[in-house]
Amino acid sequence: MPEAKLIAHWAVQALEHGKAENVTILNLQKISLVADYFIIASGRSTVQVRAIAERVREFLKGQGVPLLHAEGTREGIWILLDYGSVVVHVFRREEREFYQLERLWGDAVIMAPEAIGPKPE
Repeated sequence: MPEAKLIAHWAVQALEHGKAENVTILNLQKISLVADYFIIASGRSTVQVRAIAERVREFLKGQGVPLLHAEGTREGIWILLDYGSVVVHVFRREEREFYQLERLWGDAVIMAPEAIGPKPE
């Protein structure tokens, strides 16, 4: 299995290619045993949130990264994709503002997408 940083990089690529908005990476390595990275992104509608999450799922599957667990795919307002060391959260804008994971995990180092690797071409 690829290392967490590479998985996070691939997830960010898939999110950006899927037109996700406000992609943010929380580096949890020094503060949590849950995961090394949370990647948070937004979509404008439930349809877009589902499409973005599916793009991430398919891209990582193509890279040989197994999805361990998924939640929220039916509702499409907050989809969680668990890859073990990397957890991807795709929110509808309103839910992201409400839950504010970045604030909840306030001790995490917030990283811009370009900090995890080169931008997709």
